[in-house]
Amino acid sequence: MPASGGGDAMADLVADRLKTWNPCAWPLAQDWRGLVADFFASAQGVRLASFITTRLAGDAVIFPPQPLHALALTPLHKVKVVILGQDPYHGPGQAQGLAFSVPPGVRVPPSLRNIRAEIDRERRAGVLAGGGADHPEQAAVRTSNGDLASWASQGVLLLNTCMTVEQAAPGAHANAGWEALTDRIIDAVQASSGPVVFMLWGSHAQARRPEPASGAGRAPRLLLLANHPSPLSANRLPVPFIGCDHFAQANAFLVAHGATPIDW
Repeated sequence: MPASGGGDAMADLVADRLKTWNPCAWPLAQDWRGLVADFFASAQGVRLASFITTRLAGDAVIFPPQPLHALALTPLHKVKVVILGQDPYHGPGQAQGLAFSVPPGVRVPPSLRNIRAEIDRERRAGVLAGGGADHPEQAAVRTSNGDLASWASQGVLLLNTCMTVEQAAPGAHANAGWEALTDRIIDAVQASSGPVVFMLWGSHAQARRPEPASGAGRAPRLLLLANHPSPLSANRLPVPFIGCDHFAQANAFLVAHGATPIDW
């Protein structure tokens, strides 16, 4: 985020990036620690560590500073909704380790603007609780705020398939190894005991749809599919994101299975 003084601005830019590779020092919820440690001890985790440390040694600017921030804010046992993104934002001050989210005060990116617009549409249509007689000032505040940490604290796992990126180079770390960790995380959520909604927007996210749960005692699951909220696809067929009612459907499912709905 921009700062007023030259020295402060430089410090902010450095704070916004990954400076060293030290996953053991990253904050994590306790029930994610074993899964993450096992991954980084695996051949895929070692390969990822080698790739990142080599890029850092070559002075690559890598975002975000805490790639596993989603696993710090949303413990496994509290996950109620999974929203799967692709990779972090690749501009300074944008990525914070939560899919689609940006820090307070940062301009809301186009895809997130469409996510906010869909939530407001559902409220106005009366299908999502809290809609209807909304003051314009309240709607404006929601639309201009891109920080989704409040969702994460309620059990929305904002997970990117690839958890690091380089400045101005989207997809730069694709297939470096993060995808294997994402798959382990999705498998762990799928094996959990509470109701869970998976929101998969676009072909990239839908390619990682969880395997159907099996067995008589399987926990309830809801799979919601739509186009990506990007302006390039949000209104296109076959399943436009705008008008999908995913947020209302997710809350109705959670309530039907005894869970607290999300305050979107």
